[in-house]
Amino acid sequence: MGTLLRIELFKIATKPRSYIGFAAITVIVLLIELALWLDGRSYLEFILQALEQSFQVQGNLLNGNLVSFIILQTLIVQMPLLVALIAGDLVSGEAASGTIRLLLTQPHSRASILWAKYFATSIYVFLLIFWLGLLALGGGFLLFGAGDLVVLKSDELIILKAADTLWRFMAAFGIAFLSLSVVATFSLMLSCYTDNSIGPIIASMAVIILFTIIGTLEVPLFDRIKPFLFTTHMIVWRSMFDQPLDWGAILRSMWILVFHIALFLGVSFFHFTKKDIQN
Repeated sequence: MGTLLRIELFKIATKPRSYIGFAAITVIVLLIELALWLDGRSYLEFILQALEQSFQVQGNLLNGNLVSFIILQTLIVQMPLLVALIAGDLVSGEAASGTIRLLLTQPHSRASILWAKYFATSIYVFLLIFWLGLLALGGGFLLFGAGDLVVLKSDELIILKAADTLWRFMAAFGIAFLSLSVVATFSLMLSCYTDNSIGPIIASMAVIILFTIIGTLEVPLFDRIKPFLFTTHMIVWRSMFDQPLDWGAILRSMWILVFHIALFLGVSFFHFTKKDIQN
């Protein structure tokens, strides 16, 4: 398994598209931090002007915690595409080029090959999340300093002490990793069913967009469907910044995400181990 995993990681590392995600994250994070550094005070005053009529706002509100929260909320919606670009090509890309048949001639079971592809993708997803966290938290605190986190929601204002934020961000990034792992396994599953690498990537994003639209529409029929859609639970990371924390809802969503990972992996293994490789 170790040899197969190194091979899969090498394949990912040699694909130019693997670096699109890191480049996109770097550019977007730096642009957000630059924009907030140049004009963040005016933006924050505009957002809080209604509150200042009732409350006296003091302290360094535009700090690393707030900047990191803004970045996480902005980028986490875009990252499924970056993951699908890699996971959707793992099997179908090799089937199209014919290298999958050569790999199957080696003394490795199909299950071990697919496990190696899954673990390699998981490592890639982890590195994306780690890079996002490093730029967001590291750059945010370097440029804006520390301070309490103000989370403004449609119906409430939550203020979290600076000492109470780091573990919440770590948990949020962990949940984000779990959410993107669902996307990775879904794309991997689709990749097992086709010899065209573009198809699984487009199909993955189409499904995510469709589920997201269903999740945002207030229709009675859709309200009954929403709890079963994995996209509904991919945004549970935001709950880590609630006060108090609803651990029951958070853990329930996490279990549902784990269930989807297991389901997509199960379908992937069932089909791949029986798939007739012609090329």
